[in-house]
Amino acid sequence: MCEKCIQYPSQLLVPSRRSVLRLAASALGLLVADSAGAKEAKAPPKPENVLSPDASLKRLMEGNARYVAGVSRRHDFKHERKALVGGQNPYAAVLSCADSRIAPEYAFDTGRGDLFVCRVAGNFASDETIASMEYAVAVLSTPLILVLGHDNCGAVASTIKSLKEDKPPPGHIPSLVSAIAPAVRTTAQQSGDALDNAIRQNVIDNVAKLKSATPILSAAVEQNKLKVVGGIYRLHTGHVDLLGQA
Repeated sequence: MCEKCIQYPSQLLVPSRRSVLRLAASALGLLVADSAGAKEAKAPPKPENVLSPDASLKRLMEGNARYVAGVSRRHDFKHERKALVGGQNPYAAVLSCADSRIAPEYAFDTGRGDLFVCRVAGNFASDETIASMEYAVAVLSTPLILVLGHDNCGAVASTIKSLKEDKPPPGHIPSLVSAIAPAVRTTAQQSGDALDNAIRQNVIDNVAKLKSATPILSAAVEQNKLKVVGGIYRLHTGHVDLLGQA
């Protein structure tokens, strides 16, 4: 602990809302400053990835259509590696389940440096995930975040079972249950398939959580610099159904 922390402990224990925002802005400023020189010195490594939020979503879903049809493109990973040594500018970020059957880079037929992917069983937004998405949006200028659930999700099924039996699972798995439980409780009285309902609600909840995450993501959404959407990956077809999209 530094001398200032020892001398003024009360100021650290009870920070004002304004000071917290200032600290967040300062930290973000340092991140932006670190990458500013590179951005000014040269063009983005993948100029084709500089897109609007709507264009990014369109490109993402076009890639999924190719994947479903079995006509994925051949990507030149050798030359992409060289171009990306000095930086990255992904056109979309994906919060996906860690399930081995779900691979966003394949599902959307993308090349290296196209997607900024965070994966965790149950595809929920933890503090660490939100921080990662803040980096993608504020520093890498990523215009789109997709929360990607999938049918037959084991993490959601385990949460339903744990709550129904009132029995926590072993190890660190209860942390997953705690994160997914709100969606399970919200849909408990709904008609239809309980697992499907909870999977869908879990995606909806985490889209809302990311949209409202202050101060960075919420501001980007308000300024129309960022779109946050949800989708469900279908294991039988590979198709991604977007939620709440026209």
